[in-house]
Amino acid sequence: MNQADLESFIKELGLEKFRAKQIYEWIYKKSVRDFSEMTNLSQKVRDQIAAKANIGSLKLVTRETSSDGTEKFLFETADGEKLESVLMFIENDDYDEEDDFYDTPAGRYSACISSQVGCAVACPFCATGTLGLKKNLSSSEIIEQILFMQNLSNQRIGNIVYMGQGEPFNNYDAVLESIRKTQADIGIGARRITVSTSGVIPKINAFAKEDLQITLALSLHDPTNEGRDFLVPINRKWPVFEVIDALKSYVDKTNRRVTIEYVLLNDVNDSVEKAKILGHLIKDLHCNINLIPYNQTNTNDPFTRSSSKNIADFSRVLRQFCKGKTVTVRKERGHDINAACGQLANSVS
Repeated sequence: MNQADLESFIKELGLEKFRAKQIYEWIYKKSVRDFSEMTNLSQKVRDQIAAKANIGSLKLVTRETSSDGTEKFLFETADGEKLESVLMFIENDDYDEEDDFYDTPAGRYSACISSQVGCAVACPFCATGTLGLKKNLSSSEIIEQILFMQNLSNQRIGNIVYMGQGEPFNNYDAVLESIRKTQADIGIGARRITVSTSGVIPKINAFAKEDLQITLALSLHDPTNEGRDFLVPINRKWPVFEVIDALKSYVDKTNRRVTIEYVLLNDVNDSVEKAKILGHLIKDLHCNINLIPYNQTNTNDPFTRSSSKNIADFSRVLRQFCKGKTVTVRKERGHDINAACGQLANSVS
């Protein structure tokens, strides 16, 4: 419920209208999960509300902490499905130079949230893909991941990335609703929200018309159709050149720079030649490039991480071809608890 919904609910209970604002602030500003914590409400009012309503529907199954401080949360939905969310502290030096908002002098907390349980895209290097698609999450279940992690960590989350389980654009309506509510109710600005897609062109085009100033990221992973057909099977429906054209149209409509994500797999997509092809492919696209060293999964996959030399050579060549674009190599976080990119498969380390 937003504040207007709460006002209607409170009216039905015969309570004063201002109680709605009090409840709203407890839930969305202080992330409480129990009416008993709402200390500016009388016990009688708290009991009356608790008899009719719950705060959220997710249940915490496990909470793990990495040696680098990253936390992974395994949640269970009301219908018994499980999903994972990740909370990271990102130092200011790791943020884009155009992003001038910081929660603390040192950095901010960033949440990686899921939009689905499992995923149907089935990228062979991603553990989530081995689950298949089990369900779309509701906008409430998406938002609750943020509020739940704030409650458990006692930290304000300043950055959201839709890079957990699922393809966000295959759950378009719920994701869009959750973005708007995250902005309006939780208070996280559009420029602090990133949505990652594997390249669902119709939804990229629709998203460009939504008048949102969020960052759109593309999970590219190979600049050729042959390579991407294997690594990102959705490419067989929406080929790489068409996806890049859709991103260019997105940039033209929104005036927002996009991000290209590229997982580096040893002897698969990490050659200097692939770096040159990638450079040519995106040279006219207003974008930054995020290179991601591969994170081993527990699914007996055949992939290994690119060597330090190959990563350095790939990034060096790409920078030569992409003058004016920022090329970064993502820092590894949460690998030891299977919380890193591509490792979310509802497992407990």
